[in-house]
Amino acid sequence: MTFRMLKTIFVLIGIGIGIGSEAALGAETLQSLIRTKEIPDGWALIEGPRTYTKKTLFEHIDGQAELFFKYGYQKSVFAIYQSLKNRENQIELDIYDMGNVLQAFGIFSRFRNEDRPAGIGLDSYFDDHSAFFYEGKYFVMLYATVPNPSILKKWAMMISLRILDRSSQPKEIHYFPKNGLKPGSIQYFPEGLLGHQFLKRGFQGTYIEKSEDKAEVKDKSKTEGKEFHLFLAIFKDSKDAMNALRVYRDDLSKKGKIHVGGFTQFGSNALKGEDPYQGKVIIVHQGPYLLGAVGFEKEKEGEVLLTEFMKNIR
Repeated sequence: MTFRMLKTIFVLIGIGIGIGSEAALGAETLQSLIRTKEIPDGWALIEGPRTYTKKTLFEHIDGQAELFFKYGYQKSVFAIYQSLKNRENQIELDIYDMGNVLQAFGIFSRFRNEDRPAGIGLDSYFDDHSAFFYEGKYFVMLYATVPNPSILKKWAMMISLRILDRSSQPKEIHYFPKNGLKPGSIQYFPEGLLGHQFLKRGFQGTYIEKSEDKAEVKDKSKTEGKEFHLFLAIFKDSKDAMNALRVYRDDLSKKGKIHVGGFTQFGSNALKGEDPYQGKVIIVHQGPYLLGAVGFEKEKEGEVLLTEFMKNIR
């Protein structure tokens, strides 16, 4: 039985680790996710909980507040817990209400720099000192002054069990082909996808090109392990997406290079060329989306993955 299945059972019968009556009745609030009572043995709440809003978040995370705002930040709570045996051993906890699961994933994806999941929430990242995960509309961050992954996981599980929002992962995550995808690399950007404002919002994933046969490669450093991206730009409708493709075409013709012909497999609503900063690029219009491959070395591999990408979109 998975952790999420167990969580569902606990919520339905109103039990579990520290689930209060308010949460059990479905009246979940941001403050109810912070433990002020029934704290695990050996720990004490020494600071907070403090509540922050859009007006006061700068007081807490001045350098990162703007990034949170771009992802739809609503409000957050912060608390510090301390070990009764060792005052140097503390856990700092932030819980952010990001408005919806897409925005919660987005901010999570910007903080995760590699794939180190622990099976908490919809996705998670854990190392010796820090842990963060997203669950429903919430993004949760924990920091331990003393390295202790097992304690971080315990605290993360306790918080996750109190969250009643069981929204699924953004569907677009599952559109990306698995073959060659770098684990933990899919990110969501609320604006300026690939650095282009005309692409607006969307997802991108990092892929690793397959290495050539050693006997056929004189300089392996030029081909082995090269990274490139697949992207999915989201628009309000097909017309808006087509207009963005025209803008992309104009931009590429001025700053890069457009290739003509050879696009029977992608139809007429496609663009192929070379970007001066990101390398080779293929872009295809499909419904309310522009999807493409950028930065690939081997054109055939980019085309194969892009074709699979298109088939996955429903």
